[in-house]
Amino acid sequence: MTQASLPVIGGETFPVRRIFCIGKNYADHAAEMGSDPKSEPPVFFTKPADAVFTGETMPFPPITENLHFEGELVVALRDGGKNLGEEEARACVYGYACGCDLTRRDLQSEAKKRGAPWDMAKGFDNSAAIGPLVPMPGEPMEGELATLVNGEERQRTSLSKMIWSVPETLSRLSRYVELKPGDLLFTGTPAGVGRLDPGDRVEVTVADLPSLRFTLAG
Repeated sequence: MTQASLPVIGGETFPVRRIFCIGKNYADHAAEMGSDPKSEPPVFFTKPADAVFTGETMPFPPITENLHFEGELVVALRDGGKNLGEEEARACVYGYACGCDLTRRDLQSEAKKRGAPWDMAKGFDNSAAIGPLVPMPGEPMEGELATLVNGEERQRTSLSKMIWSVPETLSRLSRYVELKPGDLLFTGTPAGVGRLDPGDRVEVTVADLPSLRFTLAG
């Protein structure tokens, strides 16, 4: 079995070990999903490494009538550890990429009602679309994030509006699991998430990173 990997600007590849995601990391998105962002701790979930998608045309996923886009900044780790302080966590960063956390929202809503896991809503094939990775070891990422669908802007925010910064998120996550080289972190999405249909074109931009672009097969 071929290990999942990301293309790195410069010609190398980045082997992917695990994919971690944080939910509701922007106050406006938490509000649109019915939560109070200031009263709840971070919500972490995972996607399998082979959920990574780096192509141009994505098969439309099965078993959903309400597929949603969630544009995000993705962080790749070159190092790890347990119970990391924020500065230790920052030093683990290898680089950044644009990402789109695809969600079968209808399945997620059903799971929430039943108190069931989100696995099939979040961790399906090709559910972690990621653009080229830019090495920026230990450096903070600043700027704006935007998501466009068929050329229409649907999301825009400043990364500074994250409730938990990248170092804070990695530090908290390292209390639950030991982080290791090859791990990825989807850092959360702002307000404006919405439905995708076959044939839609998605573009996610973050500051000066290479854009993520893909089309859902019709």
